[in-house]
Order: sequence, then C-alpha cells, then structure tokens
Amino acid sequence: MTVFDRLREYRRLARVACSLLTLPRARLRFDTAIAPTKIRSQYELFNRPHARFPLMKNKTMGIALIDLSNFKNSSEYLATVKKKDYAGHHARQARKRGYTVRRINRNDHVAEIFRINTSSENRQGRPMDLPYLTLQTEYEEGPPMQSYGVFNAEGLLTGYCCLGMYGNFAATDRLIGLKTPDGAMYLLLVEIICTLIDRGQVDYFMYDTFLGAQPGLKSFKHRIGFQPFRVKYSLI
Repeated sequence: MTVFDRLREYRRLARVACSLLTLPRARLRFDTAIAPTKIRSQYELFNRPHARFPLMKNKTMGIALIDLSNFKNSSEYLATVKKKDYAGHHARQARKRGYTVRRINRNDHVAEIFRINTSSENRQGRPMDLPYLTLQTEYEEGPPMQSYGVFNAEGLLTGYCCLGMYGNFAATDRLIGLKTPDGAMYLLLVEIICTLIDRGQVDYFMYDTFLGAQPGLKSFKHRIGFQPFRVKYSLI
C-alpha cells in the first residue's frame, strides 16, 4: 500500500468515525431478573472489544434498531413500511402465497432447521459458520430466548428467528431462512415486530449492526425499518 493509499484509507476511516458519532443514541438495559447467569453473559458479550475495531465495544456503534416506543400499536408501524418493495409489501405477498408465522420450540423442528442452516454454503459473502453446518439434536429453550418460525403453504418451516428478551430491548440471536423470492423472511420479522409492539414488553428491537454489513443486508434492514444507533448498555 502506497502513502497515498494509506492517506485515502485514513480519510475514509475518519469519515466513518464522524458519521458514527452523529448517530442517535439509545440506552439499552439488561435485566438480570429474567435469567441471571444468561443475562450477565450476554451483557459481557455485547460490551467486549469489537473484533475489527478494538477501540470500540462489540455492539455499540451503528447498531440496527427499531424504536418500538414510537408506535402506539402495530398498525402505526405497518404504515411506515407499506410502500412497494418495503417490508409491509413483501409480507403481504408472502401471506398471499400461504406463508404463516408462529412461535416455535426448535426441538420440534430439528431436521427442518438443519435443512435451512445447510441450504447455502455462503451467506453475505462468506462461508457459513461451523455451528450452522453441524447437526444439533437438542436446543435449550426458555428465558431469555424465544423462537419464531415462518411456514409455507405446505406447512414446511422455511425460516426461523431466535431472539433474546434481555430487558428493555429484544435482539435477534439467529435469523436464517431458505433463499426464496417469496418475502417469507420479511413476513417473519414484520410479525415479530408487530407482536413486540402490541405486547409492549420492550422499547427497542435489535438486528445486529449496519457497521460492516453487506449492501444487500443493509437494504433488507432498512426496508424493515431498522436505523443505525449509538448504544450504551446498563445492567440491573
């Protein structure tokens, strides 16, 4: 790398840093009353140094959040994603094709989950992580985790989402589905978001980060309503 290349890279990083510092802020709270050991473990995971940017904590900059407290009910949220090519549009198309969403116990769908996990060798430009490629015959269910699945018209599980209910926020832990043009994953997330809003249990919903995400994934998150935030965590 030449001196000029280094200067361009430093300038690019400086622009990224400036844009991150201007992001809206959110205060997310981990509540140990939910599941003391697991909640503390997740709190430490979210606050450890970032793998690529060690001067930052793991999940603090450019975090993809929806501020659920902005909506009185799920209808208000749906109104923000109803235009063509946004999540509401894709979710409606998936429903017309017979897709449905419901809460699941992953232990009832071991073979289907393994089929989904191994349906593609690469996702987001990199090989699948080993845990997805290894058949897991038993899953630990219960607080703080919940699982939801999206099923096609034949009743086959085509995608699933595991999310942690950590305190005043929920966050995706695993989100993966078969690659289809049917809008099933949009439907899955829209239904989860609507459920969280109508139950009023949490203020925020997190789907990892915009920082370092591939353009396609950034677009997917934006169409669902996620926006980048700066986040500070507390533990109670």
